[in-house]
Amino acid sequence: MTERLPTTTLRLGLPSGSLQQSTIELFGRAGYRINIAERSVFPRIDDEKLSAVFFRAQEISRYVVDNIIDCGLTGYDYVVENGNEKDVIEVCELTYSRASSNPYRWVLAVPDESPIRRPEDLQGKIIATELVNTTRRWFAAKNINVTVEFSWGTTEIKARLLDAIVEGTETGNSLRANNLRIVDTLLTSTTRFVANKLAWEIPWKREKMENIAMLLKGAIEARAKVGLKMNVPEDRLSEVVGFLPSEKSPTVSRLADKNWVAVEVILEEKQERELIPRLKRAGATGIITYPLNKVIP
Repeated sequence: MTERLPTTTLRLGLPSGSLQQSTIELFGRAGYRINIAERSVFPRIDDEKLSAVFFRAQEISRYVVDNIIDCGLTGYDYVVENGNEKDVIEVCELTYSRASSNPYRWVLAVPDESPIRRPEDLQGKIIATELVNTTRRWFAAKNINVTVEFSWGTTEIKARLLDAIVEGTETGNSLRANNLRIVDTLLTSTTRFVANKLAWEIPWKREKMENIAMLLKGAIEARAKVGLKMNVPEDRLSEVVGFLPSEKSPTVSRLADKNWVAVEVILEEKQERELIPRLKRAGATGIITYPLNKVIP
């Protein structure tokens, strides 16, 4: 790379690959617009105090520790794999991933027809995985002697060529599609926003990172929620408020007609379909629901 990140900005590492698009969308909901020129690893963010670069998620915690970037988003699994748990500041946990909001699990798996039922059954066997260091430490802690080989991809295929694999999964669909059976779980991972310790001690950089964390968490919090507005007869207000969910209490505003009030509340999207018929039967009118970008507790 000939271009370098300026030292006068907060240098942010973003994950490329499977997490790239969901990360861009998350930043968009948080209020940051990210533009990517074709074939460039240096996206532009509409914030003059931010400069960013795309790295593989596997590399980001190392580059944070090495002061190549000030902070970055990566999986907890790769922080553990690189042995960086104590070398970085964890600014916050971000429960989003490439396909769902499920945590990413690294599991020990074998073919359905395999006689392997317990990790101990793999004594002296060969295991393929991308997460080599973590897998070696996990088996060593159980005093099980195995050979762990690095897998360059298509790890599911190697479950039948070797003895077992350690593979990452969100839903388990790929494992089931390849007729593989989970024996045990080694590690559960979510995305983490991590910071360089020296950068964390610089007041303006720390404040900037805390602001980003707040907005990203607010965007995640808003994903499964909607806003709900309606007009309610004054004499039915207590009844309506009684079955409305809310973080604290609904917002109630007086209307020009003194017999009516406007009510606004935030609720889980799945509650909407149950509530709207009840609200209508309780006399509510002008019911409006709308999506949310951020919910800041």
